[in-house]
Amino acid sequence: MSRLQTERKADAAGGEASEPQSTRLTAGQIYDNVRVAAQQELRRPAAALFWSAIAAGLTIGFSFLAGAYLMALVPAAFSGAATALGYPLGFVFVVLARGQLFTENTLEPIIPMLQAPALKTLRQLLSLWVVVLAGNLVGACAFAAIVALTPMLGEQLRPTLIAVAKTGTDGGFWLVALRAIYAGWLVALMAWLIASTRATGAQVLLIWITTAPISALGFRHSVAGSVEAFYRAFEHTAGWREMAGSFILPAVAGNIVGGFFFVALLNHGQVAADRAGGEEAA
Repeated sequence: MSRLQTERKADAAGGEASEPQSTRLTAGQIYDNVRVAAQQELRRPAAALFWSAIAAGLTIGFSFLAGAYLMALVPAAFSGAATALGYPLGFVFVVLARGQLFTENTLEPIIPMLQAPALKTLRQLLSLWVVVLAGNLVGACAFAAIVALTPMLGEQLRPTLIAVAKTGTDGGFWLVALRAIYAGWLVALMAWLIASTRATGAQVLLIWITTAPISALGFRHSVAGSVEAFYRAFEHTAGWREMAGSFILPAVAGNIVGGFFFVALLNHGQVAADRAGGEEAA
């Protein structure tokens, strides 16, 4: 039966045809998906979060390897595009495996805190951040050590790995912090978009289109970039203190700002305003 026939039948019966349901989730529905998942994560034991974060820190290293591998295959003019093409691989692995990635947590656990601010929720948020970031860095360092200190990959790829790592961590404190704001924005946006679908294929596409620009545009991701920073330290092309102070610290700060202000706060604002308007109308 066509929609027009349905409407006529409803009118003839003295009623109204029901409105067709949207094929897309509303902002409020995505918000609730993020909030419920975040509340579950906030209640998880610290040990579970830490092990998951280590696994994510290890796995995100495949973004570094994939980018360097593809870069080694193409002429110099296409090296940036090739690196960006491979960069999302580690993110795909981490997100689909439900690993704890620090930058996703600049969105998810903030939503419950914004919805119902409380000291207990703030403590849970800060505790989660510390545990997850520490685990991510441990995993990233372990991955970098394996690549740098073992013959797993051989010498052929080493110059390209060093070049990719140097490009991904240079810039100094303030430039890294600025570029990290955009990376934090994109990864938090990735987490928001993924909450809109359960389709694995759609999730892979969303991960790719939100993380490839991080590499392509020279933005700075604190965890994926830490693999590169640690690799440089192990290869003695940069010092440990230099990588900690001029890359990891500003990248973490920038990622928090980008995820919080451009995704968590703005999307909370629109949903809270919609719901407040609905209550007033009622």
